[in-house]
Amino acid sequence: MADEMRRFIGSDEKNPFEAMSERFDRAAQLLGLDPDLYAVMRVPSRELKVYIPVRMDSGHIRVFEGFRVQHNFARGPAKGGIRYAPDVNLDEVKALSAWMTWKCAVVNVPFGGGKGGVICDPRQMSIGELERLTRRYTAELIDFIGPEKDVPAPDMNTNEQTMAWLMDTYSMHARHTVTSVVTGKPVALGGSLGRREATGRGVMITVNEAIKRINLTPDKTTVVVQGSGNVGGIGAELMHNAGYKVIGISDVGGAIYNTKGLDIPAVLKYWQDNRSFEGFTEGDHLNNKELLETDCDVLAPCATENQITSENAGRLKCKILAEGANGPTTPKADKILHEKGVFVIPDILCNAGGVTVSYFEWVQDRMGYFWSEAEVNARLEDKMVASFNELVHYSEKHDVDSRTAAYMLAIDRVAYDTRMRGIYA
Repeated sequence: MADEMRRFIGSDEKNPFEAMSERFDRAAQLLGLDPDLYAVMRVPSRELKVYIPVRMDSGHIRVFEGFRVQHNFARGPAKGGIRYAPDVNLDEVKALSAWMTWKCAVVNVPFGGGKGGVICDPRQMSIGELERLTRRYTAELIDFIGPEKDVPAPDMNTNEQTMAWLMDTYSMHARHTVTSVVTGKPVALGGSLGRREATGRGVMITVNEAIKRINLTPDKTTVVVQGSGNVGGIGAELMHNAGYKVIGISDVGGAIYNTKGLDIPAVLKYWQDNRSFEGFTEGDHLNNKELLETDCDVLAPCATENQITSENAGRLKCKILAEGANGPTTPKADKILHEKGVFVIPDILCNAGGVTVSYFEWVQDRMGYFWSEAEVNARLEDKMVASFNELVHYSEKHDVDSRTAAYMLAIDRVAYDTRMRGIYA
């Protein structure tokens, strides 16, 4: 099996599928994973590529390219978001679908992994064009998604509105309303209270646990957040409200920084009004590279993949790295961070608040009974704290770093279910 593993490991540090695969291979080898299970679990169950004709506002037809990858069904239906982006590609979607498998297993929810993407630039499209794109993309996926098959959710550049269109299109084909086909919907259409804030809240909950390991309290902890959207912005605001000193935050265009702490609600209001931090006067302006290398206790990359690489990992000055984004750190950077003594809260745990509350939403839709926001948040905290403690215990038991422990824990659970079901016999 070791030779097989080495054959799969590539040399492209920033290829997300190779990064996922390298981590999977290391964890599988440490677990002594059966070669047959290894062969099954390492590759996706299904990859679907579709071409989506859309009539644009100009009257002309444009054909978009889309994907849906379903990585694993051993523990339940596939689960994962849909992203709209000009640079989305199949390797990225494959990696994200696998990460979803491990993420669901780490927090022990009964889903496998899935992910979707469409190559487009939503910033250059009207609402009508986006609706037509979403509905046609959904129609192409009709036979592959459903409450018992694959349950999509929002991701980069998609939102509650996108999910409402997807649910409505699926329901039209089913001839009845099927709220549980997607999560991340508007609350009025069967969405869950607390879902929008769930990923950022999960980041805060895991940071709360991690700072205890270095004898810090929120009021003594400085935080830098990369990203001001649904993960970074919400996470920063929740941490600010909990007493953390958030000293830096960024968007795609740059960052602001103040050693005395930023008034995060005011910062986010300015950003929502201007869609930029340009002109904000209550802090110094930095570029994103400088922000990542700022001295802080907690660095939370909550933007996109490959932000921390072998090139800049040695210059990070944080004690804790809380990965709010998927795949923000490359495997080569992992080794450097481990040598520096940085405690990493790996993405497959740190940002799992979103899929955990998505699971709660799916459960509520299927019951037809909905919980209060306080109950959702309490259940989320219970699940995230328990998962954090299981990861730490696994790390100590096997004497491995936290990321390797997270992969080992996830792979162990998926392997057990696969073996018990006998689905590779």
